[in-house]
Amino acid sequence: MIEVRLAVPADGDALGRIHSASWAVAYAPFFDPEFAERGVEDRLERWHDRITDEHGTLLVASVDGRPLALSYSVPSPTRPGFAEIFSFYSHPDGWGTGVAAELMTHTLHHLRERGFTHVHLWTLRDTPQSRRFYSKSGFAETGAVTTHDFGDGSPLEQVEYQRACS
Repeated sequence: MIEVRLAVPADGDALGRIHSASWAVAYAPFFDPEFAERGVEDRLERWHDRITDEHGTLLVASVDGRPLALSYSVPSPTRPGFAEIFSFYSHPDGWGTGVAAELMTHTLHHLRERGFTHVHLWTLRDTPQSRRFYSKSGFAETGAVTTHDFGDGSPLEQVEYQRACS
């Protein structure tokens, strides 16, 4: 059974495990091993502060009581009137269970309830699994491309996706 709800302070460690495990599989291969290891460790701790951030919305999805996916959305800092899904991660143990799709449905519903009509997000160009997921979820590429430096001095290319919150 999949349950989606707002994250609470007690979820901080579970959110860190989701983010770090997902990042280790999907992103770490782009970096040297030492930097990647520090990145995984950093992601274990950062969610405690975001849970209490009133600026954004943090949802957690669980399968049979185990938290396996998270979604963090904020009003877009670059696209007036849009929301931005700033973080969307699923623990590798949840891949193929439907937990990410259910979380996306709830995320879009929550954004609609907050008055947003459109949402956008950025994902790494070279992550085909995430790009397929966003396309299956009704997102379309906008054609916008940017780079993001995760802190190792080697920016990676990101592509933008958007869709209506309907």
